[in-house]
Amino acid sequence: MNKLKLMSLTATAGLAALSQPAFAEGEEVITVPGFADFLAVDGDTVWTTNKGRVEVWSRYGKLGEVALARPCGTMAISHGSLWVAECTEGTLNRINIRTSELVTTIATGIANPKGELNVVAGAGSVWVASDNQGVVSRIDPESNEVIATVKVDPGTWYLAYGYGSVWAVSAEKQTLQRIDPETDTVVGKTPLGTEPGFLVAGAGAVWVQEQGDGTVARIDYESGEVTDRIKVGDNLKWGDIDTGGGKVWLRTTDDQVFVVIDSETLQIDARMGKASGSGALRYTRDGVWTTEHDLHTLTWWPKSMLAEKTED
Repeated sequence: MNKLKLMSLTATAGLAALSQPAFAEGEEVITVPGFADFLAVDGDTVWTTNKGRVEVWSRYGKLGEVALARPCGTMAISHGSLWVAECTEGTLNRINIRTSELVTTIATGIANPKGELNVVAGAGSVWVASDNQGVVSRIDPESNEVIATVKVDPGTWYLAYGYGSVWAVSAEKQTLQRIDPETDTVVGKTPLGTEPGFLVAGAGAVWVQEQGDGTVARIDYESGEVTDRIKVGDNLKWGDIDTGGGKVWLRTTDDQVFVVIDSETLQIDARMGKASGSGALRYTRDGVWTTEHDLHTLTWWPKSMLAEKTED
């Protein structure tokens, strides 16, 4: 983040003094009051959902916040904006990431008001699961309007974008669905294991948490076939997943904070930290961010530390 943007965010928020992070075995632990959960990376800073607000943080403290009744699910950054679902009113909210101001609210509906869902950006649009009966809505960032709705399986909450497609997981029907942005239709479907959840498209495949089985499924993005499953633990509730640097990064609830999986060998390279309840995870080239909402913390895991651990 450049100095001008940092000054703008700080001035806009009228904010509390920055708190220095604590250091523990290489990771930097920042106290975040409330219930910091889902994450979206913006350069050297990170946005997180919290109770009654979304906040932007650096490694040295809080830079800004925007009030929202109940922000929920993963967020997307696109077209200079942060796109956030709000579960009380069932809306998609657009926030200017340079000024920390709410730009507009779009009445899309939200498929899972409990908050387990994704907002994603891709193919020039923003996508959100908007009806539990089976609808994904496509929003045009130029007009801030819903320009298409896609019929999907009931209970579809989880989305990812990659390899030219929107990928949608139905927890109810235990399916991975491939949406073609050219036609706004489902063009492929893959059966999954028990209680499938968060997913990511990257590192050469689509990767889906099978929460009830404690496995991560690897799906070939061309054929749509499950090619492998990696057993991680007894279950994977609830957590998060991301890819980067040739790895799959899996936020867990039991046994550790997160797991690092080699995307080529499918071996678990590292299990990082002690179990700290549920939270989110996002990869960057310089390190990994995690939240631990039960502990009221946001943690930065630097690249140097991760490299050392994965090479052991």
